[in-house]
Amino acid sequence: MSKVGTLFVVATPIGNMEDITMRALRILSEVDYVLCEDTRVTGNLLKHYDIKTILKRYDAHTSEKVHAEVVADIEAGKQIALVSDAGTPGVSDPGVFLVEKLREIGGIRIDAVPGASAVTAAFSIAGLAGNQFSFLGFVPQKKGRQTFFKDLENYDHPVIFFESPHRIMKALESLKETLPTETKVIVAREITKLFEELVSGSAEEVLTYFIDHPDKVRGEYVVLVDCR
Repeated sequence: MSKVGTLFVVATPIGNMEDITMRALRILSEVDYVLCEDTRVTGNLLKHYDIKTILKRYDAHTSEKVHAEVVADIEAGKQIALVSDAGTPGVSDPGVFLVEKLREIGGIRIDAVPGASAVTAAFSIAGLAGNQFSFLGFVPQKKGRQTFFKDLENYDHPVIFFESPHRIMKALESLKETLPTETKVIVAREITKLFEELVSGSAEEVLTYFIDHPDKVRGEYVVLVDCR
């Protein structure tokens, strides 16, 4: 009977191509294939490091048939890497579904290959005292969105969440409407990229900044809120 393979959950850069570990590069070059959200995005990363491993698409729309094929491959002894477009798979992306399925089956090795994280990167440069924060993932798009913002005041430590460029202005408006005026809001934009920027102040001050600089309403956003 062949030895069961391994799923490597590999963190990839959140912007700067150099933010990837030597271990991650070795594994990406050695596995039988790489599961990724977008083959073009991961393809650019692998091409940058001259890695020619086969890429297979894996996203939120992946069918049960594909899941079954991946499980069968691992059970047959194949080594497979799972990556997201940026950051760590399973953190606010569909990679969690595959890991969950493999955990349910049992007997399959799942190795974490850590690396860049937008959450910890943003917290490290925010200047917020303390060693505790809550990560809330992406803000709900519709149902529960209003409750999400109202509940932030109940935390006695900083909270961190992601927001898209299409909804960042509405998010800042909601923060302004629902939180005390003295609440500290920090928006980290395009972390590790060429136009990295951190804007802090009250919700109204941060909102005003982006109203005055509409050219900055683009890219990826990490928002930190401190109601202490």
